[in-house]
Amino acid sequence: MVVERVPGVEERPFGWALQRLRMAKLRPTRQRLALARLLFSGCDRHVTAEALHGEALTQGIRVSLATVYNTLHQFTEAGLLRQVVVDGARTYLDTNMGDHHHFFIEEDGLLLDIPGSGIAVSGLPEAPEGCSRGRIDVIVRVHRR
Repeated sequence: MVVERVPGVEERPFGWALQRLRMAKLRPTRQRLALARLLFSGCDRHVTAEALHGEALTQGIRVSLATVYNTLHQFTEAGLLRQVVVDGARTYLDTNMGDHHHFFIEEDGLLLDIPGSGIAVSGLPEAPEGCSRGRIDVIVRVHRR
């Protein structure tokens, strides 16, 4: 999602986060603004709901874990986050919405981006009738030596 700058908005506290939520047609509640600031104020990152909840508490943001889960789901549905399911027990949210894949470091539970141009996937079957192919997620599991 490309966010166009609106004059005067980015000067306000949380202005860019407010703008991003409005462009995604999400009501800018206090909790959404605070979590958007944590998620999008730096480089692209991979987070779990539990890790984001802990980060919020450390920053003095009073928010329940249920609210974090709900907000992450809403951000994902609005196209602000990408869900990366590593296995049935581990789901990460990715702020990088561009074409890319992942290394997963098993020992650390760490996801690292692989540029989309770095992997070629061939031999894919046609999608079933009435369906279209979505994105392709490649997760390369690695171990530390």
